[in-house]
Amino acid sequence: MQTGKMRPEIETVVQNMERAIVGKREVIVLVLTALLAEGHVLMEDVPGVGKTKLAASLAASCRGTFSRIQMTPDVMPSDITGFHMLQGLDGKREFKRGAAFCNILLADEINRASAKSQSALLEIMEENQISIDGITYQLEKPFMVIATQNPVETYGTYHLPEAQMDRFMFKLSIGYPGRENELDILRRQYQLRADELQAVIGCEQINDLIREVKQVTCAPCLEEYIVDIVEATRSLPGVRLGVSPRGSIALYRSAQAYAYLQGRDYILPDDIKYLAPFCLGHRLLLLPGNTRSGDSVIEQVLEQVPVPVK
Repeated sequence: MQTGKMRPEIETVVQNMERAIVGKREVIVLVLTALLAEGHVLMEDVPGVGKTKLAASLAASCRGTFSRIQMTPDVMPSDITGFHMLQGLDGKREFKRGAAFCNILLADEINRASAKSQSALLEIMEENQISIDGITYQLEKPFMVIATQNPVETYGTYHLPEAQMDRFMFKLSIGYPGRENELDILRRQYQLRADELQAVIGCEQINDLIREVKQVTCAPCLEEYIVDIVEATRSLPGVRLGVSPRGSIALYRSAQAYAYLQGRDYILPDDIKYLAPFCLGHRLLLLPGNTRSGDSVIEQVLEQVPVPVK
Protein backbone atom coordinates (compact mmCIF):
# COMPACT_ATOMS: atom_id res chain seq x y z
CA MET A 1 0.00 0.00 0.00
CA GLN A 2 1.42 3.36 -1.04
CA THR A 3 -0.85 6.37 -0.75
CA GLY A 4 1.50 9.24 -1.51
CA LYS A 5 4.52 10.26 -3.49
CA MET A 6 7.72 8.76 -2.13
CA ARG A 7 10.27 11.21 -0.74
CA PRO A 8 12.94 11.89 -3.39
CA GLU A 9 15.89 10.63 -1.33
CA ILE A 10 14.03 7.42 -0.49
CA GLU A 11 12.84 6.95 -4.07
CA THR A 12 16.48 7.16 -5.18
CA VAL A 13 17.44 4.33 -2.80
CA VAL A 14 14.46 2.21 -3.88
CA GLN A 15 15.27 2.63 -7.57
CA ASN A 16 18.92 1.83 -6.95
CA MET A 17 18.03 -1.39 -5.12
CA GLU A 18 15.56 -2.32 -7.87
CA ARG A 19 18.49 -2.51 -10.28
CA ALA A 20 19.50 -5.70 -8.43
CA ILE A 21 16.17 -6.82 -6.89
CA VAL A 22 13.52 -7.20 -9.60
CA GLY A 23 9.81 -6.77 -8.95
CA LYS A 24 9.96 -6.55 -5.15
CA ARG A 25 9.35 -2.85 -4.52
CA GLU A 26 6.97 -3.46 -1.62
CA VAL A 27 9.55 -5.52 0.29
CA ILE A 28 12.25 -2.93 -0.40
CA VAL A 29 10.04 -0.14 0.96
CA LEU A 30 9.25 -2.17 4.09
CA VAL A 31 12.95 -2.81 4.75
CA LEU A 32 13.65 0.91 4.39
CA THR A 33 10.73 1.60 6.74
CA ALA A 34 12.36 -0.61 9.37
CA LEU A 35 15.72 1.09 8.83
CA LEU A 36 14.26 4.57 9.43
CA ALA A 37 12.30 3.27 12.44
CA GLU A 38 15.55 1.85 13.90
CA GLY A 39 14.18 -1.67 13.70
CA HIS A 40 15.40 -5.05 12.50
CA VAL A 41 13.99 -7.44 9.91
CA LEU A 42 13.59 -11.21 9.77
CA MET A 43 13.33 -12.53 6.21
CA GLU A 44 11.72 -15.97 6.15
CA ASP A 45 11.38 -17.57 2.74
CA VAL A 46 12.41 -20.48 0.57
CA PRO A 47 15.96 -20.57 -0.82
CA GLY A 48 16.87 -18.65 -3.95
CA VAL A 49 14.32 -15.83 -3.92
CA GLY A 50 16.81 -13.05 -3.08
CA LYS A 51 16.86 -12.66 0.72
CA THR A 52 20.62 -12.26 0.92
CA LYS A 53 20.75 -10.19 -2.25
CA LEU A 54 18.24 -7.72 -0.85
CA ALA A 55 20.33 -7.15 2.27
CA ALA A 56 23.49 -6.76 0.21
CA SER A 57 21.81 -4.29 -2.16
CA LEU A 58 20.64 -2.16 0.80
CA ALA A 59 24.15 -2.12 2.23
CA ALA A 60 25.66 -1.24 -1.15
CA SER A 61 23.16 1.61 -1.60
CA CYS A 62 24.29 3.17 1.68
CA ARG A 63 27.73 4.60 2.37
CA GLY A 64 28.15 2.47 5.45
CA THR A 65 29.81 -0.71 6.59
CA PHE A 66 28.30 -4.11 5.92
CA SER A 67 29.02 -7.44 7.59
CA ARG A 68 27.69 -10.86 6.77
CA ILE A 69 27.95 -13.83 9.08
CA GLN A 70 26.81 -17.31 8.12
CA MET A 71 25.05 -18.59 11.22
CA THR A 72 26.29 -22.17 11.21
CA PRO A 73 26.16 -24.35 14.35
CA ASP A 74 29.86 -23.76 15.02
CA VAL A 75 29.52 -19.97 15.13
CA MET A 76 30.52 -18.68 18.57
CA PRO A 77 29.01 -15.62 20.30
CA SER A 78 32.45 -13.99 20.12
CA ASP A 79 32.31 -14.22 16.32
CA ILE A 80 29.35 -11.85 16.51
CA THR A 81 30.30 -9.60 19.41
CA GLY A 82 34.10 -9.72 19.45
CA PHE A 83 36.49 -10.66 22.25
CA HIS A 84 39.48 -9.45 24.28
CA MET A 85 42.86 -10.98 23.48
CA LEU A 86 45.96 -10.81 25.65
CA GLN A 87 48.91 -9.28 23.82
CA GLY A 88 52.60 -9.61 24.69
CA LEU A 89 54.29 -10.48 27.94
CA ASP A 90 52.68 -7.59 29.81
CA GLY A 91 49.23 -9.12 29.34
CA LYS A 92 47.73 -6.03 27.75
CA ARG A 93 44.22 -6.69 26.44
CA GLU A 94 43.33 -5.89 22.85
CA PHE A 95 39.75 -5.91 21.63
CA LYS A 96 39.02 -7.81 18.43
CA ARG A 97 35.78 -6.63 16.88
CA GLY A 98 33.12 -9.11 15.83
CA ALA A 99 30.80 -9.02 12.83
CA ALA A 100 28.25 -6.79 14.62
CA PHE A 101 30.49 -3.73 14.41
CA CYS A 102 28.93 -2.36 11.23
CA ASN A 103 25.93 -0.42 9.99
CA ILE A 104 24.06 -3.34 8.41
CA LEU A 105 24.55 -6.87 9.73
CA LEU A 106 23.29 -9.79 7.68
CA ALA A 107 22.79 -12.86 9.89
CA ASP A 108 22.29 -15.49 7.20
CA GLU A 109 20.28 -18.60 8.17
CA ILE A 110 19.97 -17.44 11.76
CA ASN A 111 18.04 -20.56 12.80
CA ARG A 112 21.11 -22.73 12.09
CA ALA A 113 23.11 -21.13 14.89
CA SER A 114 22.98 -22.48 18.43
CA ALA A 115 20.78 -20.83 21.04
CA LYS A 116 23.89 -19.43 22.70
CA SER A 117 24.97 -17.64 19.54
CA GLN A 118 21.44 -16.45 18.82
CA SER A 119 21.23 -14.94 22.30
CA ALA A 120 24.37 -12.90 21.59
CA LEU A 121 22.20 -10.80 19.29
CA LEU A 122 19.64 -9.88 21.99
CA GLU A 123 21.51 -6.96 23.58
CA ILE A 124 22.80 -5.88 20.17
CA MET A 125 19.31 -5.64 18.67
CA GLU A 126 17.69 -3.97 21.68
CA GLU A 127 20.36 -1.57 22.91
CA ASN A 128 22.68 -1.13 19.89
CA GLN A 129 25.58 -1.94 22.15
CA ILE A 130 27.83 -4.83 23.13
CA SER A 131 29.02 -5.63 26.67
CA ILE A 132 32.14 -7.77 27.00
CA ASP A 133 34.11 -8.35 30.21
CA GLY A 134 32.38 -5.42 31.91
CA ILE A 135 33.11 -2.99 29.07
CA THR A 136 30.30 -1.59 26.91
CA TYR A 137 30.92 -0.74 23.27
CA GLN A 138 28.42 1.43 21.40
CA LEU A 139 27.63 0.44 17.83
CA GLU A 140 27.59 2.85 14.93
CA LYS A 141 24.39 4.49 13.79
CA PRO A 142 22.44 3.62 11.79
CA PHE A 143 22.52 -0.02 12.79
CA MET A 144 20.25 -2.73 11.47
CA VAL A 145 20.14 -6.52 11.63
CA ILE A 146 18.66 -8.35 8.66
CA ALA A 147 18.33 -12.04 9.50
CA THR A 148 17.27 -14.77 7.08
CA GLN A 149 15.88 -18.22 7.71
CA ASN A 150 14.51 -21.04 5.60
CA PRO A 151 11.05 -22.23 6.73
CA VAL A 152 11.04 -25.55 4.88
CA GLU A 153 14.22 -27.09 6.30
CA THR A 154 14.23 -28.43 9.85
CA TYR A 155 17.38 -30.58 9.87
CA GLY A 156 20.17 -28.81 11.71
CA THR A 157 18.03 -25.81 12.69
CA TYR A 158 17.17 -24.28 16.06
CA HIS A 159 13.91 -22.58 16.93
CA LEU A 160 14.23 -18.84 17.50
CA PRO A 161 13.07 -18.07 21.06
CA GLU A 162 10.10 -15.75 21.53
CA ALA A 163 12.32 -13.12 23.20
CA GLN A 164 14.39 -12.87 20.03
CA MET A 165 11.42 -12.93 17.65
CA ASP A 166 10.00 -10.02 19.63
CA ARG A 167 13.06 -7.93 18.78
CA PHE A 168 12.45 -8.04 15.05
CA MET A 169 10.29 -5.12 13.95
CA PHE A 170 9.12 -6.94 10.80
CA LYS A 171 8.94 -10.49 9.59
CA LEU A 172 8.84 -10.41 5.79
CA SER A 173 8.62 -12.86 2.92
CA ILE A 174 9.88 -12.01 -0.56
CA GLY A 175 7.96 -14.71 -2.39
CA TYR A 176 8.44 -16.05 -5.90
CA PRO A 177 8.60 -13.50 -8.74
CA GLY A 178 5.88 -13.23 -11.34
CA ARG A 179 6.47 -14.66 -14.81
CA GLU A 180 7.55 -11.38 -16.42
CA ASN A 181 9.81 -10.51 -13.50
CA GLU A 182 11.45 -13.94 -13.63
CA LEU A 183 12.12 -13.50 -17.34
CA ASP A 184 13.69 -10.14 -16.51
CA ILE A 185 15.86 -11.81 -13.85
CA LEU A 186 17.09 -14.36 -16.40
CA ARG A 187 18.02 -11.67 -18.90
CA ARG A 188 19.76 -9.48 -16.33
CA GLN A 189 21.57 -12.16 -14.32
CA TYR A 190 25.06 -11.24 -15.59
CA GLN A 191 24.57 -7.48 -15.71
CA LEU A 192 24.77 -6.28 -12.11
CA ARG A 193 25.49 -7.86 -8.75
CA ALA A 194 24.13 -6.36 -5.55
CA ASP A 195 27.61 -5.50 -4.26
CA GLU A 196 28.33 -3.56 -7.47
CA LEU A 197 25.62 -0.97 -6.81
CA GLN A 198 26.79 2.58 -6.25
CA ALA A 199 26.00 4.17 -2.88
CA VAL A 200 23.29 6.82 -3.21
CA ILE A 201 22.82 7.84 0.44
CA GLY A 202 25.18 8.31 3.36
CA CYS A 203 24.91 7.27 7.00
CA GLU A 204 24.69 10.85 8.23
CA GLN A 205 21.81 11.49 5.86
CA ILE A 206 20.06 8.35 7.09
CA ASN A 207 20.53 9.50 10.70
CA ASP A 208 19.00 12.86 9.77
CA LEU A 209 16.00 11.07 8.26
CA ILE A 210 15.64 8.95 11.42
CA ARG A 211 15.49 12.11 13.53
CA GLU A 212 12.85 13.57 11.22
CA VAL A 213 10.79 10.36 11.40
CA LYS A 214 10.49 10.81 15.16
CA GLN A 215 8.68 14.12 14.55
CA VAL A 216 5.83 12.44 12.62
CA THR A 217 2.66 12.94 14.65
CA CYS A 218 0.16 10.31 15.72
CA ALA A 219 -3.33 11.43 16.78
CA PRO A 220 -4.42 10.25 20.25
CA CYS A 221 -7.25 8.21 18.71
CA LEU A 222 -4.67 6.34 16.57
CA GLU A 223 -2.52 5.69 19.62
CA GLU A 224 -5.61 4.14 21.21
CA TYR A 225 -6.21 2.18 17.99
CA ILE A 226 -2.73 0.63 18.21
CA VAL A 227 -3.31 -0.34 21.86
CA ASP A 228 -6.76 -1.76 21.03
CA ILE A 229 -5.24 -3.97 18.32
CA VAL A 230 -2.51 -5.23 20.63
CA GLU A 231 -4.87 -5.84 23.53
CA ALA A 232 -7.21 -7.81 21.27
CA THR A 233 -4.43 -10.32 20.52
CA ARG A 234 -4.16 -11.20 24.21
CA SER A 235 -7.67 -12.55 24.57
CA LEU A 236 -8.21 -14.46 21.33
CA PRO A 237 -9.01 -18.19 21.48
CA GLY A 238 -6.15 -20.28 20.21
CA VAL A 239 -3.53 -17.68 21.21
CA ARG A 240 -1.26 -18.66 24.08
CA LEU A 241 0.74 -15.42 24.21
CA GLY A 242 -0.38 -12.12 22.71
CA VAL A 243 1.64 -9.15 21.53
CA SER A 244 3.86 -7.46 24.12
CA PRO A 245 4.20 -3.70 24.71
CA ARG A 246 7.36 -3.90 22.62
CA GLY A 247 5.07 -4.78 19.71
CA SER A 248 2.95 -1.68 20.37
CA ILE A 249 6.05 0.49 20.23
CA ALA A 250 7.26 -1.22 17.06
CA LEU A 251 3.92 -0.66 15.31
CA TYR A 252 3.88 3.00 16.36
CA ARG A 253 7.43 3.67 15.22
CA SER A 254 7.08 1.77 11.95
CA ALA A 255 3.87 3.70 11.18
CA GLN A 256 5.80 6.94 11.74
CA ALA A 257 8.50 5.81 9.32
CA TYR A 258 6.05 4.57 6.71
CA ALA A 259 4.06 7.81 6.80
CA TYR A 260 7.32 9.74 6.43
CA LEU A 261 8.36 7.67 3.42
CA GLN A 262 5.02 8.54 1.82
CA GLY A 263 5.73 12.25 2.25
CA ARG A 264 3.47 12.86 5.25
CA ASP A 265 4.17 14.18 8.74
CA TYR A 266 1.18 12.39 10.26
CA ILE A 267 -0.01 8.78 10.56
CA LEU A 268 -3.18 7.48 8.92
CA PRO A 269 -5.24 4.49 10.11
CA ASP A 270 -4.38 2.76 6.82
CA ASP A 271 -0.68 2.91 7.74
CA ILE A 272 -1.37 0.98 10.94
CA LYS A 273 -3.65 -1.57 9.24
CA TYR A 274 -1.12 -2.19 6.46
CA LEU A 275 1.87 -2.66 8.76
CA ALA A 276 0.19 -4.62 11.56
CA PRO A 277 0.55 -8.13 10.00
CA PHE A 278 4.25 -7.59 9.22
CA CYS A 279 4.88 -6.08 12.64
CA LEU A 280 2.74 -8.20 14.98
CA GLY A 281 2.12 -11.61 13.39
CA HIS A 282 5.48 -13.15 14.39
CA ARG A 283 5.10 -11.99 18.00
CA LEU A 284 2.12 -14.27 18.67
CA LEU A 285 2.57 -17.65 20.32
CA LEU A 286 -0.29 -19.90 19.22
CA LEU A 287 -1.62 -22.88 21.14
CA PRO A 288 -0.71 -26.38 19.90
CA GLY A 289 -3.16 -27.55 17.29
CA ASN A 290 -3.87 -24.07 16.00
CA THR A 291 -3.17 -24.34 12.28
CA ARG A 292 -3.56 -20.63 11.57
CA SER A 293 -0.63 -18.31 10.99
CA GLY A 294 0.10 -15.29 13.13
CA ASP A 295 -0.58 -13.02 10.15
CA SER A 296 -4.08 -14.44 9.66
CA VAL A 297 -4.82 -13.92 13.36
CA ILE A 298 -3.79 -10.27 13.05
CA GLU A 299 -6.01 -9.90 9.98
CA GLN A 300 -8.91 -11.21 12.07
CA VAL A 301 -8.13 -8.68 14.81
CA LEU A 302 -8.06 -5.84 12.29
CA GLU A 303 -11.54 -6.84 11.11
CA GLN A 304 -12.87 -6.81 14.68
CA VAL A 305 -11.27 -3.65 16.11
CA PRO A 306 -13.13 -0.49 15.05
CA VAL A 307 -11.13 2.02 13.00
CA PRO A 308 -11.12 5.57 14.40
CA VAL A 309 -13.19 7.94 12.29
CA LYS A 310 -12.22 11.23 13.94
